[in-house]
Amino acid sequence: MKQVFLIMGCVALTGCGAFEGGLFKPKERAAEAPQTAEARATTTAAAPPAGANTVDTLDTTSDEERQKAVADAGSAGGETDLGVTIASLGAVSEPGIWLKTPLVKAQARGRVEFPEKGTKVAVDLLPLDAEPGAGSRLSLAAMRLLEADLTSLPEVRVFRTE
Repeated sequence: MKQVFLIMGCVALTGCGAFEGGLFKPKERAAEAPQTAEARATTTAAAPPAGANTVDTLDTTSDEERQKAVADAGSAGGETDLGVTIASLGAVSEPGIWLKTPLVKAQARGRVEFPEKGTKVAVDLLPLDAEPGAGSRLSLAAMRLLEADLTSLPEVRVFRTE
């Protein structure tokens, strides 16, 4: 009988957070905002079309944008080394060439290097609400330009260039 009451009590308590003013409110965190016009300042890429399910249809950056990102990554000067982070593939539905990382507190221009392949790419650095050691998220286009396996967790070095 004790088990029945214990189970019923657990079931009742699990629903408490579902109501406004419930007993268990989740810790408030800044929601990841959809990419704004400001965040897409360096890209004209549109969101992937509905039903896109291949790398080529999901990556909507233009050849010119990709070439510029690689060319801009080659010019160093006046930059700040922010450190090393482990990156995973970010939301493939968000167009552009970006890195969401806890290494920045405000949006900035930057560069990401992937030493394993010797590749680098200019990116938009976007703040990620997480602890500094929590890792970062790279856009699909950035992962492709770095020649990183899309299912891997590449270790990359991050620089702020502005």
